[in-house]
Amino acid sequence: METMWDTVEILLVEDNPGDVRLTQEVLKDGKVQNNMHVVKDGVDAISFLRQTGAYTGAPRPDIILLDLNLPRKDGREVLADIKADPDLKNIPVVVLTTSSAEQDIFRSYDLHANCYITKPVDLDQFIRVIRSIEDFWLTIVKLPRGEYNGG
Repeated sequence: METMWDTVEILLVEDNPGDVRLTQEVLKDGKVQNNMHVVKDGVDAISFLRQTGAYTGAPRPDIILLDLNLPRKDGREVLADIKADPDLKNIPVVVLTTSSAEQDIFRSYDLHANCYITKPVDLDQFIRVIRSIEDFWLTIVKLPRGEYNGG
């Protein structure tokens, strides 16, 4: 299945190096050509998205994979900031976290997460989840590209 573009820009907001490495490996060998950008905390995520500081000139992501439990600024705050920002709110956010707590699920959807996925502990299951994200979000779903100017 073809995507609309040659390359999909993905922002992975994740502080666990093992999960970062595994996600990169699975998507590197996947069906869709992508540029994976990784930030390790919520402060850097917002800087990347707003293209400030060290992230001046960073590309606008087509999709964000967001962990909830992050240092400096947690994923819930990042999600709230993204969805409250008229320039960022249309970027789909997939919450990908170890938490299966009902309050985290409800709060994420209250903050307009596009979907909520609990990371499996099992390696094979984790790989399957990342592949299913790729299959659905990067090949089936039409992602918004660039900024929407209303209308």
